[in-house]
Amino acid sequence: MSLPLLLLASGIILFLAYKLYGGFVYKKFGLSDDKPAPSHEFNDGVDYEPSKPIVVLGHHFASIAGAGPIVGPIIAVTFGWIPAVIWILVGGIFFGAVHDLGSMAASLKTEGKSIGVIIRNQIGPKGKQLFVLFSFSTLILVIGVFADIIAKTFVSNPGVASASISFIFLAMAFGQVSKMIGSRKIAFAILSTIGVILMYFFVFVGIQFPFVLDYKIWILALLGYAFIASVTPVSLLLQPRDYLNSFLLYGMIIAAVLGIFIANPEVKMTNEIVTSSESLGYIFPVLFITIACGAISGFHSLVASGTTSKQLDKASDAKLVGFGGMLIESFLAIISVCAVIVLERGDYFTKLTGEGPVALFSTGLGGMISSLGIPEEFAIAFVALTVSAFALTTLDTCTRLARFTLQEYFEDIPQPVAKKIATNRYLSTGIVVALSILLLVSGEFTTLWPIFGSANQLLAALALLTIAVWMIREKVNAWFVTIPMFFMFTVTLASLGLFAWKNFQEQVYVLSAIAAALFILAISLMVLATKSLKSEVKEHAKAL
Repeated sequence: MSLPLLLLASGIILFLAYKLYGGFVYKKFGLSDDKPAPSHEFNDGVDYEPSKPIVVLGHHFASIAGAGPIVGPIIAVTFGWIPAVIWILVGGIFFGAVHDLGSMAASLKTEGKSIGVIIRNQIGPKGKQLFVLFSFSTLILVIGVFADIIAKTFVSNPGVASASISFIFLAMAFGQVSKMIGSRKIAFAILSTIGVILMYFFVFVGIQFPFVLDYKIWILALLGYAFIASVTPVSLLLQPRDYLNSFLLYGMIIAAVLGIFIANPEVKMTNEIVTSSESLGYIFPVLFITIACGAISGFHSLVASGTTSKQLDKASDAKLVGFGGMLIESFLAIISVCAVIVLERGDYFTKLTGEGPVALFSTGLGGMISSLGIPEEFAIAFVALTVSAFALTTLDTCTRLARFTLQEYFEDIPQPVAKKIATNRYLSTGIVVALSILLLVSGEFTTLWPIFGSANQLLAALALLTIAVWMIREKVNAWFVTIPMFFMFTVTLASLGLFAWKNFQEQVYVLSAIAAALFILAISLMVLATKSLKSEVKEHAKAL
């Protein structure tokens, strides 16, 4: 198959899906601009703050993307590029986009609260407690792992550190000026153009003037930055940085598309479909766990209902940000597949094992982008920098999400200490950062990370369960949510069962026990959801 044809066909399919299926799903969720969005109703200038849809899309896309739609698809090509492409397109349209928009819609109708609070309202307080503990633990793990990854990246490539630091100060200046110009569209367009030009200029400057620090100092600096990003108003740092950073990814996507069409490289990888891999396992369920971002990822529900829903100016913006943002990520995942299928299968395995998926992606895509007349070395460095920049975005967004999760857990507890944690963002963020440091110091994050894929997809299944219960209570036919929900539960439970058994045989009892606990958590929440719906049916019957 021609690589440009694969890219063009995927782009057309995703665009049509947004226009047609996206409109259908949006209507089913019953969103309306008749009522003010939570960003207006609860505007506090810190977490709740209405923003332009293009800005919120930038924040949301930068937060959900990270390295996920690059690493997962490239590893999943182990099973063959055809099943990877099919799952990205089918999963992104019918699973991920529904999941993301549904999480956002449910949050918009619940005062901009997160999935944990929505579970309390729809399933009950026990369900909320179980889910919040699970999601909070997952977020702490992500913070620890990404702090480690970014610190190591900054040590090995100080130019990336210099550019990343300059982005932070540029974002703060951008946020202040953006507030001053308000809703003036032309002025904002000019400001955005200047901001993007400066950002790309800082990419060049960063590479020329590397900033060198020790690994441990970088860890403390990164978590200190994450603390500040969590407690300051979204419009001061988090939102403008994510918005500007999104143009790095947009730029990379555009350059990749142009490079692929101009270079028109040959697809050297065969059409072979591999049903099992010695390193990964069987195609089912591993393919659907490996490709999360790009198809469906539970982490997206935490972002959609955590930070994004609090920034939407009006409910109708949710279609662009939620459904559209997911499909842009799916397109990026297709580009990731394109970056490696130009290799023979043997070369792909050799480089994947030796260099890792990010380096493989950077080299493959950088080579194609160089066909635009850009020096190949600079093109490869630009792609690598873009991936690293989004890892930093994931770090600060996760810290704020963990703070929200911790506050929402304690908001229903009457004790004074609990109330203090629930209302004081500095205290709750301090707890999040302290736990992340403890995890890093202990080194346990390296032991726990292998189970993240299954845990992440369990988040997706539970979010879909919550959305389904909410829609059933609203007397809406939720087939387009329940079908993906049942599939994701099947995939996740199968994965957790196999993971628990494998680690038990290898005498890695900690991971085996955690997998078993997550399996029980999933079953428990399904039982609670069923009881909740049965209870409502009985009450409705009595009323009649």
